[in-house]
Amino acid sequence: MASELTYRGGAGAPGSASDGGEYSPKPSKPLSWLTRAARYAAAEHRPAFALAGMLLAAALFSLYAPSSDASSSAATTTTTTTFSHLSSLPSSSAASLHGSAGGKVPLGLRRRALRVLVTGGAGFVGSHLVDRLVERGDSVIVVDNFFTGRKDNVAHHLANPRFEVIRHDVVEPILLEVDQIYHLACPASPTNVVGTLNMLGLAKRIGAKFLLTSTSEVYGDPLQHPQVETYWGNVNPIGVRSCYDEGKRTAETLTMDYHRGANLEVRIARIFNTYGPRMCIDDGRVVSNFVAQALRKEPLTVYGDGKQTRSFQYVSDLVEGLMSLMEGEHIGPFNLGNPGEFTMLELAKVVQDTIDPNARIEFRPNTADDPHKRKPDITRAKELLGWEPKVPLREGLPLMVTDFRKRIFGDQEA
Repeated sequence: MASELTYRGGAGAPGSASDGGEYSPKPSKPLSWLTRAARYAAAEHRPAFALAGMLLAAALFSLYAPSSDASSSAATTTTTTTFSHLSSLPSSSAASLHGSAGGKVPLGLRRRALRVLVTGGAGFVGSHLVDRLVERGDSVIVVDNFFTGRKDNVAHHLANPRFEVIRHDVVEPILLEVDQIYHLACPASPTNVVGTLNMLGLAKRIGAKFLLTSTSEVYGDPLQHPQVETYWGNVNPIGVRSCYDEGKRTAETLTMDYHRGANLEVRIARIFNTYGPRMCIDDGRVVSNFVAQALRKEPLTVYGDGKQTRSFQYVSDLVEGLMSLMEGEHIGPFNLGNPGEFTMLELAKVVQDTIDPNARIEFRPNTADDPHKRKPDITRAKELLGWEPKVPLREGLPLMVTDFRKRIFGDQEA
């Protein structure tokens, strides 16, 4: 049985009797030589609508946009004024606009504010470092157990929302989220190694840059003078000073092991004798001893023959050195100290000239393992960090004396 195809269109089936029995091909589409997408875009006046839209947008832009000539003129005027102002500033002031210690920022760009942890930040050096970091615009967290630090040293920052202080001993672990860690907390006891290990572990966990403040005591009683960073030192491992000396040497070892083994970004500073406001009055250091004794009308205590030498840097110079090291590209270690060398008798004379010319000097037996000479070679810091101290002893000491006088006598002077 033959099947039959039924055509459902309105006209007769193609090829049927209704259209003469012949097949008529479909008429060709207009613009058939274009691609299908192009034919779609050209149909129904679409180009006209697109053109009208572009003309409308151009009209609105020209109506509401400021004149380019005026903008260019204003920008030129602003730039000219800015550079004229900069050229009239002293070199130090103009340089500070481009960036402070620890990295230069191009003019017109704001450096990213950092979250910085300072262990021992309520101490003598730490509090001055905190001042500079806050001044720079960073958010600062101080961790201190106040064993040698003082709350008064950081009290002026307590109302600042970018400052926080935590009473904590670094011997116990702590977890914080920061970008940089300045590790200054270090009592002269075996616990300083444990604290360093905890801070290195924190830096590793959060990926923070870590700076260790070591000491010139790693050189012991040096046989090389002045001391360079490549000198390994001459240290008695079982002497009365060894706990501090060997503790710092161990801290340097741990820091470098974390750098090599965990790829931690670290910096090491070897700090020489530092003085300035906020020093502990009775901490036993020679500068604070002499100043406190002279103010109290007591004899200046000189141990041995007084011919031992030391180098004294003002605290602001040290802070700039630490920040330059942290922001630089070199691991260290770097000597940070003032190469100006004084015997203990010469230091006593400077204190007499500053406070009381009639202050008496009293000699006592020397302490065990007291280094005979101490002077930093800072060539490396000059060349790689662009740092060197600027404040001489005779300029910095009066600032320290003013601070000590206020804290020792209070309102009694008035």
